[in-house]
Amino acid sequence: MLKRLPLFLASMLLSAATPASAATLGVAMAQMDDTFRSLIAAGIRDHAGKLEGVTLRVEDAKGDVDRQIQTMKDLVAAKVDAIVVNPVDGDTGPILSKIAADAGIPLVYVNSEPVNVDELPTTQSFVASDENDSGTLETQEVCRRLGGKGDVVVMVGETLHYAARRRTDKVREVLAGPDCKDIRIVEMQSAVWSKPFGEKLMREWLAAGVKFDGVIANNDDMALGAIQAMNASGLPMNKIVVGGIDATAPALAAMAAGDLDVTVFQNAKAQGAKAVDAALALARGESVPRVNYVPFELVTSTNMAEYLGRN
Repeated sequence: MLKRLPLFLASMLLSAATPASAATLGVAMAQMDDTFRSLIAAGIRDHAGKLEGVTLRVEDAKGDVDRQIQTMKDLVAAKVDAIVVNPVDGDTGPILSKIAADAGIPLVYVNSEPVNVDELPTTQSFVASDENDSGTLETQEVCRRLGGKGDVVVMVGETLHYAARRRTDKVREVLAGPDCKDIRIVEMQSAVWSKPFGEKLMREWLAAGVKFDGVIANNDDMALGAIQAMNASGLPMNKIVVGGIDATAPALAAMAAGDLDVTVFQNAKAQGAKAVDAALALARGESVPRVNYVPFELVTSTNMAEYLGRN
């Protein structure tokens, strides 16, 4: 005759048979053909793939605010357990937060800060790297390499994107400081995070006769576009300081070639993984800090080997 299992042992066996983390996560990405955002998505997929019982539904807004809002509504209708969103525009935060809150579905913003970050309810969170550091680290190093004087051009990302605004603010702030006040910004325009647009913008500046000693770009793709245009024009790259942000693989290749001087490592995959963990924790009813940062790190030719293959 079989004996009844002790209650605690039966409970343990039942728990083992049912994954504690079983959940469906909706993922609403802003634009998947962007180099860095695609790395965030890869981090989300890679981390979720290692967790038992976790499935993903990934959607691409293709840079369209209205499309992303509809995607959020679709994910709510699909009754996902939590949503990770990389906003097309941080100003839509209040709309996205309300959609999730009204449905009782936890929401985690990743990479792009929503304007309502300070008012997020306890069921919502933000994962990123502190943009106060990225533009500061990049510009301080460009300033140091220029010896605190000269002319620079600045390439700005999407003007609606929080990171672009914050990084550019920090460029201005550093260059206004006592060690860098003799560096003058001669041109500043948006190249929407894009290598092709960065190349186009640089070609326009060169055709207009703009002279400069350095390029400060809000991200690596724009810096790489600028480098491509400068190389095509025969400019002496060893006399121009070029900085970017993200430490992507193409950027590190350009650094190894002597064309890119400065970048800042932003751990895209860690942001993606941390967003998944935060979303799952909120779905389980656990408490998660409102803001969760993954540190930025300065990268130059002296330490670039440490970052190969990481983005």
